Parts: sequence; structure tokens; C-alpha cells
Amino acid sequence: MDSNVQLVKNLLKYTFGLVPIVAGLDKFTNILTNWSQYLSEGLAAIIPLETSTFMMIVGVIEIIAGVLVLTKTRIGAYVVAAWLVAIALSLIFSWTYVDVAVRDLVMAIGAFSLAKLSENNYIKA
Repeated sequence: MDSNVQLVKNLLKYTFGLVPIVAGLDKFTNILTNWSQYLSEGLAAIIPLETSTFMMIVGVIEIIAGVLVLTKTRIGAYVVAAWLVAIALSLIFSWTYVDVAVRDLVMAIGAFSLAKLSENNYIKA
């Protein structure tokens, strides 16, 4: 059983470590998607930056979060879970991309699960 738990923990660790890094890097290139489209008009109107500049800052935060998951798994997983909830709430409040918001909430549950798995004494983070 311990080997299955370790396998799941490692799968989650590398998923929630590498995916934010890739998404963060893509904020600079927009190869996967045009990330600015996910920023609500209301939020875009109040930030004192161009939308693309704001998304690059978001990208840096995501890269840091991914690295944190890979190096300090428990703390990083909590950060990623909170970040995903914040993104989901932003999308829900603007009532745009609600399908993405639901996906992000599910991913937040996965990241939270990784954090909880990393707290167990028998599994080192």
C-alpha cells in the first residue's frame, strides 16, 4: 500500500510542479492560448498595467509556485491549491469560462490532496 501512496504522491508532485511552470512560461509566448482572454474586463479595467504585462507577472508567480511544489512539496501544493481557487473565483465572479473555473477547482482539490499526502510522517516531501 505504501508504494501506491508514494506513486500517487509522485504523480501529483510532478503534475503540480511541471504544469504551473509550463503555463507560467507560456504567459510569455501565448503558444498554448491567448492568456489575456481569461482576465475579466472588470479586473483589466482596474489594474494599472497592460493585460499582457499583468499576465507575465502571473506567469512568474506560476513558475515560482511550480518550483516550490518540486522543492518544498507540502508548502508548494498549498500555494498552488490556493492559487487555483483564486483563479476559479475570479472566473466565476465574472461569469466567464465557468467550465475552466470548475476544472481549476478540481485541480485545486488535487493539489490540496498532494499537500495532505506530503504531511504524513511516512512520506517525505
